[in-house]
Amino acid sequence: MNSLCTDIGYVCLNKTGEQLCGDHVEIVEQGDNATVVVLADGLGSGVKANILSTLTAKIISTMMANDMTIEDCVSTIAATLPVCEVRKVAYSTFTIIRIAGNNLEAEIIQYDNPHVILLRDGKHVDYPEICEMIDGKAIYKTKLKLKEGDAFIAMSDGAIHAGVGQSLNFGWQREQIVEFMETIYDPAFTAKTLSAMLVNECSRLYGGEPGDDTSACTVKIRRRQPMNLLIGPPADPKDVNKMMALFFSKEGKHIVCGGTTSTLAAEFLHEPLDVSMPTYIDPEIPPTAKIKGVDLVTEGVITMSRVLEYARDYLKDNERYTDWSYKKDGASSIARMLFEEATDINFYVGRAVNPAHQNPNLPIGFNIKMRLIEELSECLKKMGKKIKVSYF
Repeated sequence: MNSLCTDIGYVCLNKTGEQLCGDHVEIVEQGDNATVVVLADGLGSGVKANILSTLTAKIISTMMANDMTIEDCVSTIAATLPVCEVRKVAYSTFTIIRIAGNNLEAEIIQYDNPHVILLRDGKHVDYPEICEMIDGKAIYKTKLKLKEGDAFIAMSDGAIHAGVGQSLNFGWQREQIVEFMETIYDPAFTAKTLSAMLVNECSRLYGGEPGDDTSACTVKIRRRQPMNLLIGPPADPKDVNKMMALFFSKEGKHIVCGGTTSTLAAEFLHEPLDVSMPTYIDPEIPPTAKIKGVDLVTEGVITMSRVLEYARDYLKDNERYTDWSYKKDGASSIARMLFEEATDINFYVGRAVNPAHQNPNLPIGFNIKMRLIEELSECLKKMGKKIKVSYF
C-alpha cells in the first residue's frame, strides 16, 4: 500500500434554458484499490439527454466496477437505451477513467467525447491510444503508469463548442484548452477547482449563455494527507485524557474547535492557550486562538456552521470559493484544510452538552454539534474524502 490517492472533482453547466444537464458523471469505488469514473454526454439536451447520460454512466460504471469488459458494456448500452428516431443512435458518448494498482495505473476508454487531457507536472503529455471497433463504434483505449501530481481532465463536447459563432469562429479547440489549463495550473489546486476553472472559462466564451451542456471532470493523483479535528469535551470527564491521547497520536494536522475543548487540549499538552486577537477577523466568526502543538484552534458551533455552509456550496456551484480560499478567519482556515489539503479526515466528537446551546435566543438547537458533524461528514464524503467519526 502506497501513500497515493485520487482526488476527483467535476462541474456541469446546463445548456441555456434547460432545467436538467444532458451530461452525467458517475464515480464508483471498485474494492479498496480501484476507482471507476464515467463522464457521459447524452444525445441532444434536456430531459431525454439527461436520462440517456445517466443510464449510460450508471450502466458502464457498475459493469466496469464488476470487472466486465468494455465490449460487454457497449453491447449492453446499445441493447438497453432507446434509439433516437432521427439520428438512429442508441446511446450517449462517454469517457471512462479507471484508476487501479494502488493509484499507480490508469486505463482510459473514450467514445466520441473530446479526448482526455493529461497534465504531468502541470504540462501536457501525450499518451498512447489504440483504436478498436466495437459494435461499429470507434473506441479508443489507453493504459499507462501514473505519477504523483498527474491530472486527467475529461470533458463533454460543450467545452470544444464554447464560443462558436461568438468569440471564436470554430469553437475552443482541444489544443487551446490544453494551453489554458497549462497556464492556470497550480499544484495546490484541487480536482474540483481545475474543473470549475475550465467550465467557467467555457461559460465566459459562451457569453454566459451556454449553447450546449458543458462538463469537466478532473482526476488527480495526490499524496494522502490525514487531518484530525476535535470538537467538544467528552460526556464523561474521565475520558478526557483518553480522547486527547488518541487525537494527538494521529498522524497529520490537528484542529481543535470550541472554548472548553481548547482549554482541555492546552492542559493535556501542558501548553498555554493564547487568545490574543488575530490580525484578520470576520465579524461574524469568533477569533482563533493558539496552542503550541496544534495547527489550528477555533471556536466551535458558530465556526463549524459556517464551514458546513461552505461545504454545501462547494458541492453545488462553489460560488463562495473566494469567501474561504484566502480569508484568515477560523471557518475559512478549516474549509481550506478540509476541502483542499485533507484526503483522510478523523473527527473526534465529545458528547458533553454545552449549556449555552440550550439558549432559545440562539439560532442553534439541541444536539446541534452532532448534526453539524454528521452533515459535514456526508458533504466531505461526497468530495471524495475518507471519513472516520469517533464519539466520546
